[in-house]
Amino acid sequence: MALLDDVLNGGNLMTGIAVGVGALIAWPLISPIARPLAKSVIKGGVMAYREAEQLFAGAVEGISDMFAEAQQEIGATTPTQSRADGSTSRAT
Repeated sequence: MALLDDVLNGGNLMTGIAVGVGALIAWPLISPIARPLAKSVIKGGVMAYREAEQLFAGAVEGISDMFAEAQQEIGATTPTQSRADGSTSRAT
């Protein structure tokens, strides 16, 4: 427990060296398991990102459609007004 306390509280030089050496020794044993696990986590993240992107695009498209319909309905019921220069505009 003292090793964990040293690591979490900043530790000292010897603790850092011990953790580094331990990691170097343990890496060849862990890497056959860690690499496929890391790839799976990355694949899951990419898939989640793509799904969220599609969901967002669908929501934006739906809102855009409703906005266009609302503008069209407002435009169809708003009378045009004549300007002093002869051009016409929609009243707001």
